[in-house]
Amino acid sequence: MNLVALLLVLVSQVAQVGGQVMLKKGMTPAKSKRRRRAVALQLAGGVALLTVWFLLWMSLHEKMELTYLFPFQGISPVLLVGAAAFLLKEKTNWRTWTGIAFISLGTVLVALSGTN
Repeated sequence: MNLVALLLVLVSQVAQVGGQVMLKKGMTPAKSKRRRRAVALQLAGGVALLTVWFLLWMSLHEKMELTYLFPFQGISPVLLVGAAAFLLKEKTNWRTWTGIAFISLGTVLVALSGTN
């Protein structure tokens, strides 16, 4: 994998996580006109970031083997839970991080089985 492909993979994962966080923030009830505008911007930003993720991911599918590309999906849960805890102030505990570790380990095992 060259540096450009690695950068595109990482940007796509960050775009996916950013899109999810923005959609979550945008789903809060809007009581004032000012808040409705902020909600609309957050929802539009979330959709835009998820569109960027989708287009990047599809272009990466064209250039790389799925068994090589798929393990990078294991980064997404780690980034998402970290972003939710930091940006959305969601509570995490050891069970959450243990689950994320199992998901990531499973992704790595799938990737390693594809190389044989």
